[in-house]
Amino acid sequence: MSKTFSTSDVASHNKPDNLYIIVDQDVYDLTKFQDEHPGGKKILQRVAGKDASKQFWKYHNESILKKYQKQLQVGSLDSKPKAAAPPTPPATPPAEKKEKVKPQAEPGVVAPAPGPAAEEEAEAMDSFGDLIPYADPSWYQSYHTPYFNQTHADLRAEIRQWMEDEIMPNVTEWDEAKKVPDSVYKTMGERGWLAGLLGVHPYPTHLVKNPPKSVPAEKWDLFHELLITDELSRSGSGGFVWNVLGGFGIGCPPVYKHGKKALKDRILPGILSGDKRICLAITEPDAGSDVANLTCEAKLSEDGKHYIVNGEKKWITNGIWSDYFTTAVRTSDKGMNGISVLLIERSFGGVSTRRMDCQGVWSSGTTYITFEDVKVPVENLIGKENQGFKVIMTNFNHERIGIIIQAVRFARVCYEESVKYANKRRTFGQKLINHAVIRMKLAHMARQIEASYSWLESLIYQCQKMNDTEAMLKLGGAIAGCKAQATTTFEFCAREASQIFGGLSYSRGGQGAKVERLYRDVRAYAIPGGSEEIMLDLSMRQALRVHKALGMKL
Repeated sequence: MSKTFSTSDVASHNKPDNLYIIVDQDVYDLTKFQDEHPGGKKILQRVAGKDASKQFWKYHNESILKKYQKQLQVGSLDSKPKAAAPPTPPATPPAEKKEKVKPQAEPGVVAPAPGPAAEEEAEAMDSFGDLIPYADPSWYQSYHTPYFNQTHADLRAEIRQWMEDEIMPNVTEWDEAKKVPDSVYKTMGERGWLAGLLGVHPYPTHLVKNPPKSVPAEKWDLFHELLITDELSRSGSGGFVWNVLGGFGIGCPPVYKHGKKALKDRILPGILSGDKRICLAITEPDAGSDVANLTCEAKLSEDGKHYIVNGEKKWITNGIWSDYFTTAVRTSDKGMNGISVLLIERSFGGVSTRRMDCQGVWSSGTTYITFEDVKVPVENLIGKENQGFKVIMTNFNHERIGIIIQAVRFARVCYEESVKYANKRRTFGQKLINHAVIRMKLAHMARQIEASYSWLESLIYQCQKMNDTEAMLKLGGAIAGCKAQATTTFEFCAREASQIFGGLSYSRGGQGAKVERLYRDVRAYAIPGGSEEIMLDLSMRQALRVHKALGMKL
């Protein structure tokens, strides 16, 4: 805002029909807003013409300010410092540019083999965000990285701007309504982000009209996908993230990687553009992590042209509004060797869905599905008959990586909110941050976040270098272990943040809104995709089996 006010100017606007207030040296006209204020008119009228910063932050968080700022702010105080322009680094004259000198080995010493950074110089990019230590990955804060370059920074800036302007101010409202507007999912398709969440590289331009503007398609990698999920997760709402990428991110990759060309050409453009929705239907009332014992049945018709599907699926993300269901079915009684995967379309008939009310992720559309004599053309078989277990297992790596990214970022959100609050809240005559016990809580949160994220980066790099089959064998156990690490870290950070916020994290809305909501979402990450106990056991069994095959010596 260009208009400036003195405190005496604002003080003159102190009547119900002419009501200004100050929040953090910005001036707001709330005259017409009084009828909409959830706390009633009187609260606003008591601070008319005054600095209401203390009262505002007592009840609200930053998203409320951002939501109403554009329509209500009329200026700032003349005493408010102007934002300084970022310093421009001096250009280095060509004559002074240093040539890169290759390290020389000492006489008699073999020079080390070049590492990943030798392929492309590790970059330290400009700082980005609020620079709260550990609230963002270190490469956001001008630390060197072997994994990210300017294309990642450009995509990050594109998504964060959209999140800050269009999403963050509305997340709480959408979560309470248990629905995110369809236009949000459509926007992700239009911007080319949906097609970037398939766990593939380079970018699938043959199926998408509008690839992301900030990244050349041939340079797309799995770290760009990490960035999309990570930045969306700054919303602090598992419901929001699962709404826009939950069902799609686990239901679409099997079709893309294992579906017949005619099927993919027919349905994928509509899905990737954001016009159609898809989900993954594996879990059943009596078969969760124990996939080999699922009972939803698919029998081949007498003419061999259709599968007739009967059975139920439970806890299916996005199912209530999905057009397509990537469904695990039993086509033989031979345990894991009798499972197939079918692409079931709602238009076939016989598909009924109903919303499930759950502890967390309210806006994700958790669904109970019933299939009754659904006729599915054999052309909709994904992979080969009775070999669906491999399709499911390779897909689990991608699903669990997504859960890890979200859980680690949610842990960061809990930590970041705690740091901000601890620097504002005063108890016993000083700020919370000045109490050693609070700093200890923050330190334990930060060390677990950074450890989890470093493991995540390493695993994504390996996924980048391996094909799906090799990754399933070599990385399945490690990814399972990292999934347990990430979700236990998330739970720890949610609890510690709740302790720091106290009663504010117990009530919905207000300053503790993100922490309260994320605490409810914890179980939605600890259980789906494989519960923590099963993940930890799998991580060790798989590692021992693989390394035995590699020649482990005991």
